[in-house]
Amino acid sequence: MALVNVRRDVSDAFYRYKMERLQTKIEGKGNGIKTVVVNLSSVAQSLARPGSYVIKYFGFELGAQTNIDPKDDRWIINGAHDAAKLQDHLDGFINKFVLCKKCKNPETDVIIKDDHIILDCKACGQRTDVDLRLKLSGFILKNQPKKGKKDKAERRAAKKAKQNGHAKENGHASGEDGSEHGSNETGDNEADVGSDDEFQKVQAEAITAANADIEVKDDEWAVDMSAEAVKARQAQLPGELKQKLNIGGGDDEDEDGEGGGNTVYDDLGNWIVQEAEEKGGVDKVDSINIYVKAKELGIENKHRSVLVLVQTVFDKNILAQIPKRASMLKQFVTSEKHEKALLGGTERLIGTLSKEHPEMLQQVAKILQLYYEHDLASEEVLIPWGSKASKKYVDVATSRKVRKAAEPFINWLKEAEEEESSEEDE
Repeated sequence: MALVNVRRDVSDAFYRYKMERLQTKIEGKGNGIKTVVVNLSSVAQSLARPGSYVIKYFGFELGAQTNIDPKDDRWIINGAHDAAKLQDHLDGFINKFVLCKKCKNPETDVIIKDDHIILDCKACGQRTDVDLRLKLSGFILKNQPKKGKKDKAERRAAKKAKQNGHAKENGHASGEDGSEHGSNETGDNEADVGSDDEFQKVQAEAITAANADIEVKDDEWAVDMSAEAVKARQAQLPGELKQKLNIGGGDDEDEDGEGGGNTVYDDLGNWIVQEAEEKGGVDKVDSINIYVKAKELGIENKHRSVLVLVQTVFDKNILAQIPKRASMLKQFVTSEKHEKALLGGTERLIGTLSKEHPEMLQQVAKILQLYYEHDLASEEVLIPWGSKASKKYVDVATSRKVRKAAEPFINWLKEAEEEESSEEDE
């Protein structure tokens, strides 16, 4: 499914807020013709808004009746409507009911108070009113969700908001500050982590690193991807890794030739190591070039690429490096399988580094916190991962040490899950 930026006026390919492009299906004939928005629930979840808000907005804008059947995931607009036209209307919905009016960040919660609709921004802390003259505003006021009955998207947004508190990041991944090119400010503001005592223990010593801005212009992606050009570039790759990578392991060892021998995964890791050596450090290797290289090798969608990346773009300075690489990694980590590879690669990295730097184990909880904050690892993967040691990626002894170090953060996630369950039961 094709993904587009939540803010389509932002051309940054690494803009972290993504959603599926609307997919429609025309059914019926004559007066009974109708448009089914096939993936509306997924799009609504990406925006942390109920699907009913989106479909009703379309109905008001098009002057058409709508039919909502969430149980069967059927979202219908009477009449024949082009997907591209609906996508344009969705931009209007996002601008009016999702984006913060100050920083243009989509990370907002809807608060209804005294018959006012307020957008509470978790990025900049600003609260702004939604125009009550809009037709959808009336619908929202008349259809307020019952307390404790939030949908999954809203609950996830609320959890992330609680985790972040009123934290003021020194910089966001490209475009997160609401501008097309991101922010270059690197202020010294300290994070206010909120009132969750248990999580404060995890966050108290966390290193606050300004996120690197990755400005992507169209011409930067104008790379010659012809077979001849790719072959020529691959011929320039050195033959052996200067830093041996452990990329084996997994339940599908031989998938696409992934198991054993000199593979394309070795080539990717080898290339990153060589670039780091030539440029004077891995932090100087451009994220865009790494993604283009993976695409040349045809492994940008493979979970094993994530294993290679974790072991090559990170070192003992991983806490400062994660925010800078998060936008790039988001392009690779696209499923639970990829998330597990991210955690597996991290186990290997920590296992290797801790031999010379034992203090690396103390950073595991902070590493997982950063993965979670940047949407690289979800609670659905983190909690099961933290419950049992595994020899899939490292020896059992190392796996136990890593998970033991991760306990403060994993416990915080579990407590947040329990709080959500108790809210739903009210």
